[in-house]
Amino acid sequence: MDLSGKVSLITGGTKGIGAATAILFAAKGADIAVVGRDLENAEAKQTLAALRATGRRVLAIRGDVGNPGDCRSCVEETAAKLGPVDVLVHSAGGIVAGGLMDLTEKAWLNGFDVHVHAIFHLCRAVIPAMKKKHAGSIVLISSSAGKRAIRTNIGYQAVKGAIPHITRGLAFEFADDNIRVNCVAPGVIRTAFHDAMPESVRENNLKNRIPLHREGTSEQVASLILEMATNEYITGETLSIDGGLTMRIC
Repeated sequence: MDLSGKVSLITGGTKGIGAATAILFAAKGADIAVVGRDLENAEAKQTLAALRATGRRVLAIRGDVGNPGDCRSCVEETAAKLGPVDVLVHSAGGIVAGGLMDLTEKAWLNGFDVHVHAIFHLCRAVIPAMKKKHAGSIVLISSSAGKRAIRTNIGYQAVKGAIPHITRGLAFEFADDNIRVNCVAPGVIRTAFHDAMPESVRENNLKNRIPLHREGTSEQVASLILEMATNEYITGETLSIDGGLTMRIC
């Protein structure tokens, strides 16, 4: 798929991996709608300025994809102002912190609302137009924590672990419509998501857990999302980008 003139909707698109993806897609010729809960913070303003500098059409939508109504309305607003969505990237997310006995019920449910239930509502909103065009691409974001267990953050593992199987199910269901659905599973990527990581944990990651001994960048993940979005012979796949974190036994 050539992104020139295509409409891309990117949730969580004002910061981190979502922002890097939006900027890369715009550089490849796509018109961009980004969804974020806060469009006024410095990172969001910087992202929007970078997007507009590309000369592409840019739409900033304030919304919380943990809310089904916001999922539907962001797709409707994108279609009304830019055109039907050709590429959906669901990058919005967040920490679901705590072990089983520490995690609150509200946090558990909120994690599913943002990471998993949003996929249901977003895909139901974008797929009808994709079916009419007999073309479309959807990229979802899992995590290395969705592939391998860790001792804490059971909620985060649960939501990220669900996404690869949702990817396979949707890819199979809509393959005859030429709608491809794929997934990217990042490891330790240096974004605000990891700002609270203790230095001792970071050192252990680099020395012992990550074979390449370095953290990844949002731009590196964005390049893989671009490949998944545009390569027309990939569907139903989850590709890791984690410096080798999940490839080994110990």
